[in-house]
Amino acid sequence: MNIQIALARVSLANQVKVVVPCSYDTFQSESSLPSKGHFRPDLNKTMTELLTFLTKHHSPFFATISPFIISHRNKNISLDFSLFKETKHSRNDGHRTYKNSFDLGYDTLVTALSTAGFPEMDVVVAKIGWPTDGAANATPSAAETFMKGLMDHLHSKSGTPLRPRNPPIETYIFSLLDEDQRSIVNGNFERHWGVFTFDGQAKYNVDLGQGSKNLVNAQYVEYLSSKWCVVNNNKDLSNATASALDACSTADCTALSSGGSCFNISWPANISYAFNNYYQLHDQGADSCDFGGLGLITTVDPSVGNCRFPVELRTSHSESLYGVCLLQWMILLTINTILHDFL
Repeated sequence: MNIQIALARVSLANQVKVVVPCSYDTFQSESSLPSKGHFRPDLNKTMTELLTFLTKHHSPFFATISPFIISHRNKNISLDFSLFKETKHSRNDGHRTYKNSFDLGYDTLVTALSTAGFPEMDVVVAKIGWPTDGAANATPSAAETFMKGLMDHLHSKSGTPLRPRNPPIETYIFSLLDEDQRSIVNGNFERHWGVFTFDGQAKYNVDLGQGSKNLVNAQYVEYLSSKWCVVNNNKDLSNATASALDACSTADCTALSSGGSCFNISWPANISYAFNNYYQLHDQGADSCDFGGLGLITTVDPSVGNCRFPVELRTSHSESLYGVCLLQWMILLTINTILHDFL
């Protein structure tokens, strides 16, 4: 409300829309059917106030749709259903048939809006994506299938069973890059939503409608030296696990979780993975590969199969964190603009 007042004071209230992005768990359906969709009871008052505000100022409702999390938490939802694949496991809701999880989640929100008294509210999908690590079915191949299915679905402008002629007015892909410090309260996959890896390398191919069927890798990426921190096999490793857990309390070890890309590497390679992530996080400082004498710096890449042992990006002392964040934000704005024009 304060932002809206500020915009009105500088005559921008009709040009800038004020919105409040809402999480996927803002709305729900105990039966998993869209016809039973509603906002969480503890949020009813807040949602009514928000929706009244949005309606007054002709602003859309911004919400996250998360087919991955729906599939991850509901074993009755098949993976094929979530990935837009042809499946025999369609879900019927009265006379409406749902062939994919996106339509199911979107129409659950539409019903929640209608139940709250706002059936004509425009919807923007503020965040949608598929993680590539940290859990079962969080893989680059699954993400590629999902993204291709999503793009085809949105490009068709076919809408959903409840809104066949009124698809989301905008859709934003989540996210540009992986975030190794993101909260993992909801799951280890939360740090792996990026379409690109932390160093700007495309994880899979998808056509965003810009004349190229492949994403373009970042060029001229500067890394630190090709050095890794691994466990010293010549030492007594009886306390190595405790040291690895200590390293993981700071570094990102989510790839080691069940279903992750490094889940199947054997001991003590998993210890080395933890040591190396801590070492890279601290810009390859020699002290950060000590671990009570258990660590060893090597120039031989210890990566195994799909389990990548990363090397940190090089950042100069003159380049501030602000500069890095500004560059990433400019890239994000560019991607969002492209998607906006496309969709």
